[in-house]
Amino acid sequence: MKEIRRVFHIKAKPDEIYNALTNPLSIELWTGYSAVMETKAGTEFSIWEGDIHGKNVEFIVNKKIIQEWYFGNQKNPSIVTIELFGMKGGTKIELIHINVPDEAFNNIDYGWKEYYFGALKRYLEK
Repeated sequence: MKEIRRVFHIKAKPDEIYNALTNPLSIELWTGYSAVMETKAGTEFSIWEGDIHGKNVEFIVNKKIIQEWYFGNQKNPSIVTIELFGMKGGTKIELIHINVPDEAFNNIDYGWKEYYFGALKRYLEK
């Protein structure tokens, strides 16, 4: 198992980013696919037509999202933590993704940069 730690900067307020990551209608706008998402711990989520799916663990409005991502019958859960920090000119996003399957590491790391936060940045900064 591997770990991904990344920092992203987006020229948008934390509440705009939080909404874009947690509101299913907003998720659809920046991903191009329908999404299932609720900001309630214990609920299941699905984005990119189920390519990413799992369980919501914790939400702190406009500050933090913690999710468990599903990868087959993995022994230890793959946990994603996204924290938002308002800064002058935008928001700093700290991503920690632990227990990433070795065989999926490169694809997931690239996906975070290009498809997840890359797409979100392109959407919010247009």
